Amino acid sequence: MSDGVLAGKVALVTGGCRGMGREMAIAFARAGAAGVGVMAAPGSDETEADIKAEIDAVVAEIEAAGGKALGILGDVGKWADCRRAVDDTIAAFAGLDILVNNAGKSGRYVGTGGRRRIPFYEADTAGYCEVMETNVNGPFLMARAATPHMIKAGWGRIINISKNVDAMHRALNSPYGPSKAALEAATLVWAEDLVGTGVTVNSLGPGGSVNTRFGSGQLPGAGMEPEVIVPPALWLASEASDGVTGCRYIAKHWDAALDPDQAAEGCREPAVFPVPERETPLDRAWTKSPLSRGG
Repeated sequence: MSDGVLAGKVALVTGGCRGMGREMAIAFARAGAAGVGVMAAPGSDETEADIKAEIDAVVAEIEAAGGKALGILGDVGKWADCRRAVDDTIAAFAGLDILVNNAGKSGRYVGTGGRRRIPFYEADTAGYCEVMETNVNGPFLMARAATPHMIKAGWGRIINISKNVDAMHRALNSPYGPSKAALEAATLVWAEDLVGTGVTVNSLGPGGSVNTRFGSGQLPGAGMEPEVIVPPALWLASEASDGVTGCRYIAKHWDAALDPDQAAEGCREPAVFPVPERETPLDRAWTKSPLSRGG
């Protein structure tokens, strides 16, 4: 089950049992990964048995095709679960090279009466905090657990799954939009912290709505298929992206007719924040790619 792009690498994908997470986990195994950790937790209307069945199905699909996978039931908002996920992946596959922070929660956790989009001042406070716990603290906790191992190995990849810039500050899209803006800022901070270690941090968004289950909602026919995320995710996870860090990529702009390096550059767009006045080693982050098809 390999085309060799990720030969010998070990990956851990959060939110890995459905949608884009599932597609990336399976694609990494097909690309020759030595092992793939598939981590997920139940939503508010699901049981552990429900989500475990979905995790097991992804693991079974990978193993049936000759790959190796480990199912992990865990909540990225809980430090103990994050440490266990990393430790168990390393124990199972003798390392951890790639972390994809894909797990996320949407505005449905803060609405009332079935309303998905409401003004922030009507939000359920517990639900609002739960979204931020998963979407902001979750990637930090996972990266905090995984990064020391990557630094020791001298090589690693952290891929933070993000969102369209416009959606980050659109009315009635709080806290989901702001949580992704926070993740974009974290991507830049972490990338600069890790300069010179061999570990890179980049963000990747699909570029619009995706036809997948998000929480308990369905978006059939409303957007792109979840596999849109796969080509740039594979490139970012591979040695082809060595030295590329602090950058933001949009999957829908991937052009399969191009060389992968060129296709990746065509997906890259500038950071969502203004160019800093201070000097920064993230020289690509604020430049617009000449190949970019973005706005």
